[in-house]
Amino acid sequence: MRAAQWRLDTSAHNLANLQTPGFRRQQVAQTAQPGSGGVNALVVREPATQAQGADGFDRLAEDLVDQRMSLYSFAANLRTVQTQDAVLGSLLDTRA
Repeated sequence: MRAAQWRLDTSAHNLANLQTPGFRRQQVAQTAQPGSGGVNALVVREPATQAQGADGFDRLAEDLVDQRMSLYSFAANLRTVQTQDAVLGSLLDTRA
């Protein structure tokens, strides 16, 4: 859930600063954690030498799609946590 939040924050940051002189886009790099089912997430900046295109507007659609994907990812993870909580609660009720 935290990785999804970082992706949402990062894409919002990129949109808000699109026209700032010298702005470098941020991205969230995610790697799977073997065995735990989670991910490691790290916010990184693009190199200053990377072309931004027409003032970075060529990446606008990418940021908007990333925001939507982040929202869906967060909601899916939240539902998983809620289901786990319900299952654990019913298990504790039957043993009590």
